[in-house]
Amino acid sequence: MRYDRSMMIRLACFALLFGVLAACATVPPTRHNDPAGLATAIAALGPGVDPAEARRAAQIAQSYALQLASEYQITDPPLIHNYKVHRGEKPRGICNHFTEDILARLRQEQFQTLTLHWATSPTTLMNPVHHAPAISAKGAPVEDGIILDAWRDGGRLYWSPVTEDPTYAWQDLNDVQELLQARRARTVSN
Repeated sequence: MRYDRSMMIRLACFALLFGVLAACATVPPTRHNDPAGLATAIAALGPGVDPAEARRAAQIAQSYALQLASEYQITDPPLIHNYKVHRGEKPRGICNHFTEDILARLRQEQFQTLTLHWATSPTTLMNPVHHAPAISAKGAPVEDGIILDAWRDGGRLYWSPVTEDPTYAWQDLNDVQELLQARRARTVSN
């Protein structure tokens, strides 16, 4: 059987869509509804972390994620909600929105012993680019922190040490941007 070009393109798109949906169907271990566990994990990020700040950060991250899900009118799985946002059917709710809003809220606290990060996981074969807030001990890199991902479960906060997330390979957004700028500069100079 011969396939024409449009049939091949449709088959490739179907395979790509199937791969993305299969990746979304794999549910990572979650750590929801565990403010005490999150507070303990944040406090354990370093000896200089104030336990009161850790408790406050954990409580805000979890409750604000749920508040945002309500404000964003999330009723569907994340990728379907993203589609609706891009079509203008929903106001907000893609991973960038959760990241931006949660970081803004946490920054209002002016933590003295914690550092907030915009973490990104670059595109892979199975996952599109993804963003989430992360928190670490003051001055520590994102790799030593905890990811605070409210997008993947529709407002229910998933958290884990950054390096132990089974689904995403997190990096600091600033590091990724510097790498991309260096690549672009090399391309232009060649």
